Amino acid sequence: MSDPGREAEIDTRVVHAGLEPDPTYGSVIPPIHQTSTFVQPAPGEFVGDYDYARSANPTRAALERALGELEGGHAAAFSSGMAATHALLTAALDAGDHLLLPLDLYGGTFRLVDKVLARFGLEYDLVDQRDLDALRSAIRPQTRLIWVETPTNPLLNEIDIAAVVEAAQGQLVVVDNTFATPIVQRPLELGAGAVVHSTTKYLGGHSDVVGGAVITADERLAERVRFIQNSVGAVPGPFDCFLVHRGLRTLALRVARHTENGQAVSDWLRDAPRVEDVRWPGFGGMVSFRHPDAIGLVARTRIFSLAESLGGVESLIEVPQAMTHQSVEESDAAVPADLVRLSCGIEAAADLIADLERALGG
Repeated sequence: MSDPGREAEIDTRVVHAGLEPDPTYGSVIPPIHQTSTFVQPAPGEFVGDYDYARSANPTRAALERALGELEGGHAAAFSSGMAATHALLTAALDAGDHLLLPLDLYGGTFRLVDKVLARFGLEYDLVDQRDLDALRSAIRPQTRLIWVETPTNPLLNEIDIAAVVEAAQGQLVVVDNTFATPIVQRPLELGAGAVVHSTTKYLGGHSDVVGGAVITADERLAERVRFIQNSVGAVPGPFDCFLVHRGLRTLALRVARHTENGQAVSDWLRDAPRVEDVRWPGFGGMVSFRHPDAIGLVARTRIFSLAESLGGVESLIEVPQAMTHQSVEESDAAVPADLVRLSCGIEAAADLIADLERALGG
């Protein structure tokens, strides 16, 4: 059963999305089509959509069906979250267009726009999207796209997607849904025109694959995204697609456990010595806080691994200013040097708290 129907709960849909039993042997999980090309019955005649694996692959198609079912749109899979972001921005925007970025955002997104796309005539501004009046004031006649993160990375600010859509004056609203996942929020149902994921994170969930995805509500935009996907060729390999698709089937369970641990850790941190500004958005495993010895603290944890990325079953810790967000230094999106970001995994919450307590004690 590929699609149990929109009436089914999301916990059911993630288990079945995109899965069609193998017609040859009846295997419940479709095979991995580890091939670069496909035999043509005659010149220019294809079996299905398959002539060359950059253009399409059955394993990738299964993942794209699954992602489209979960977010409620047309999906395209990419080799990384940044490849997905690049494809959507270049599909939706032209030279001379203007886009609005959040004041707090992933450093890689800022780097792509500021250091790469701006060289080709794309203009942008940063705006705190919690302030809808400021957002409306920042919209120009040339504004074509508003990029939203919620919760934001790394400060975990929450943005009202529906309110941004209303304030956008008809312009395309794109939501990076990596942190929340479709388990928590489905932006297309709130009026957004497109969703982007780093499937490396919660969707894959095991820190063993890099990938990305774009899901759009509009079929014409989806066709432009697919044109970029094929033209640029930043596509995931079949085994990468298999790993992400496998991860989807436990997504609801993992998000529930991440949420339990995120709440337990954030509650404990609020009373911890020298810890300030603890943030947790109410779901998932992302927690941030400030501590004067941020660099020393992250070097002393044992269960929390000092590493970039997030959303895996294991817990990670980082200092964004020194690691994932160096590209926003000297901009209005710069983050505090004493900020610590946690990705709480699915270990026992008591062990995570004990690890932080030991590290905070020096």
